[in-house]
Amino acid sequence: MKLSRFFEDLMSVYKAELEDLKSDSEGKNVLKARLREKAEQLPMLLPMMETNPEMLAVAFHEGFIFMNPLVMESLSGKEAGKLPSWKTLSAAVKLEPWAEPLSRIVLKDPAGEAFLVVAAGLEYLNRSQQSRKHSDANTLEEDDEDKEANEANDELKESGDLDGQYGRHGRDDGDDGDDYDLGEAGADWLAEQGFDRKE
Repeated sequence: MKLSRFFEDLMSVYKAELEDLKSDSEGKNVLKARLREKAEQLPMLLPMMETNPEMLAVAFHEGFIFMNPLVMESLSGKEAGKLPSWKTLSAAVKLEPWAEPLSRIVLKDPAGEAFLVVAAGLEYLNRSQQSRKHSDANTLEEDDEDKEANEANDELKESGDLDGQYGRHGRDDGDDGDDYDLGEAGADWLAEQGFDRKE
């Protein structure tokens, strides 16, 4: 996904704003409480909507439902002057019920529609980066597991045990490599007990 300069610049400040809200001086996660405060302050923040949209956009964090990721990917490649209207975008993006009243506050302002488009774009980018991080972490975990399994196999090969005492599946298959026949051993034992050996 190729970001426009507009979204690239805004994304870094949006993420920084979310990070600032995340924890207090004691390191506790207070994001939910601080986002509620932001939502309450929204009417007072409206004058910053055009100059610092990230300050208001965080109030809509997790407030969008993305119906069509392809539309959002296309949006994130557009510069400020080329963004679609909120009415056009709203076919691909819905608001969570709790975010509806906030959108009504914003839409009273002439710049409100353009702002909601930007807020939706930022939230989509943030969410897709988070899910990418999550899948990368899972891939790394799987790679580590594969690496450990391969290392264990290498160790078995080096010790000559891969198909030896513990067999191919790590279990003792009873074959210690001397090919001594159990039938023959039984016949020897019977002969020792005084029975005739069967030919």
